[in-house]
Amino acid sequence: MGRREAGTHDRFTLYIKKPPCKGPLHAELGLSMSTPQVEAFLEMMAVERDASPHTLSAYGRDLADAEASLSEVGGLMAADASAIEAWFADLTTRGLSPATSARRRSSIRQFYRFALAEGWRTDDPSRRLDAPKQGRSLPRTLSIDEIGRLLAAASSRDGTSGVRMVALVELAYASGMRVSELLNLKVESVRRDPAFLIVRGKGGKERLAPLNAAAREAVRVWLTVRDTGRKPATPDGVWLFPSSSGRGHLTPRRFAQMLDQAAVVAGLDPARVSPHVLRHAFATHLLEGGADLRVVQTLLGHADIATTQIYTHVTSDRLSRAVQRNHPLARED
Repeated sequence: MGRREAGTHDRFTLYIKKPPCKGPLHAELGLSMSTPQVEAFLEMMAVERDASPHTLSAYGRDLADAEASLSEVGGLMAADASAIEAWFADLTTRGLSPATSARRRSSIRQFYRFALAEGWRTDDPSRRLDAPKQGRSLPRTLSIDEIGRLLAAASSRDGTSGVRMVALVELAYASGMRVSELLNLKVESVRRDPAFLIVRGKGGKERLAPLNAAAREAVRVWLTVRDTGRKPATPDGVWLFPSSSGRGHLTPRRFAQMLDQAAVVAGLDPARVSPHVLRHAFATHLLEGGADLRVVQTLLGHADIATTQIYTHVTSDRLSRAVQRNHPLARED
């Protein structure tokens, strides 16, 4: 069922192509505020574009920031082009990075396109916003030796937490999964010791994620510990990495904290280590080993190969530094 045109700004037809949320969508996403228009926009993104909760949360935060900043002129629905441009210019003054500003520009522009399509506005006040210039930012990554040190630090943790941490790091590094994909793994997906996992990534697209021998062994050990620790009368949970959080599984923030702790033990700067850095290391080390760029693109789930090509710059920079260090004609006298 599609949407119908709203005659006023306080009446909306929300999308019913899938079961409704238990409550307002912004509340489901952990957002503190919203408007009916933003709520309808988020519903559309969830249903028509199959946006992930992480993406919806980012849109919601961006639009909430704009709504609050534009409150003196009546918020998003009343703001004119000059107000929108002033809000966007203020993002740089507030110290936001070009990448964050670009994302907020995208959120605002998509929201106003939706408002135009719904007939809520007759103009698009965001149309003149220019994308901020972004310099090439190379992905942070770790060397193979540093990955080894991180795994050694993870395995040094006592008991269940150490076994779980090794499984998390091995899985992330072996497969290149995004942290949301990793933590949303269901225990059923690994019960039969698969060599590949079917991962549902951005936009609901599925891809195969490979598991090497080390990752499969780490998962086997974790399953044994996980199953042993469960009370006999308690039914098995859904998630591979369950927790007492509201989501029922380990959260990205908690995993990042655990990685910080492991980094300190490994003698690494915690600022250089994060769940996404493990994904960067996966891609970088594959390319350094001679993997085809298209293969790496497929494994990462990138829609555009230009996104994957950034890793070739990382490997090129490393090769250049190696030459400068080791080639006799490159050394300074």
